Amino acid sequence: MTIIDLTEEQAEDIEERLEAFDESYITYKMDGEIRIGIEDDGKLVAGLDACVTNFKVLYVSTVFVDEEYRRKGLGARLMREMKKRAAAMGVNNIRLDTYDWQGKEFYETLGYECVGHYDNKEDGFSEYFYLKKLG
Repeated sequence: MTIIDLTEEQAEDIEERLEAFDESYITYKMDGEIRIGIEDDGKLVAGLDACVTNFKVLYVSTVFVDEEYRRKGLGARLMREMKKRAAAMGVNNIRLDTYDWQGKEFYETLGYECVGHYDNKEDGFSEYFYLKKLG
């Protein structure tokens, strides 16, 4: 047996096989995404991107506020709107991750529970994983 570099088609095939295997454990499908932003005089100054994954979980991949607009409640406003929309979609849990220089304290202030983290001393960062149960 030999380790090979996968082609795009082979990578897709492996992903499809994993999805077929998972279907025996995931008894329902749920799709959706939340992509919202805040404009100031037509300029996008903040945004959030999230998608529904398995088991009614919303994964938040991106939350960003331009530097001059930070600490004015825009991030919290986006998170509240996301939570409202997620609940309306039937989401049970919201999960996200962040680095130590990003939004660790911000998410904790909003009631997200840190469910894990690791420190990478060699590369000089820590990463934190958060969860918030809805309902």
